[in-house]
Amino acid sequence: MDRALLSIPEVGEALHLGETKVKELVARGDLVSVKIGKSRRIPVSAIQAYVQRLVNESCSDVSFAS
Repeated sequence: MDRALLSIPEVGEALHLGETKVKELVARGDLVSVKIGKSRRIPVSAIQAYVQRLVNESCSDVSFAS
């Protein structure tokens, strides 16, 4: 079975971001997380949704010259 939840350091590694940036994304609500006891975990689906939003925003920002 694939893992459903990743730790903040694991998310940082997956996205090539520092832990501070991942924590900032979580605090802003850009990256959904869950708390299990004292641990904060990010669902893999939330990482995929975040990346998809970035791609969609990037595509909508591109302007084509005629």
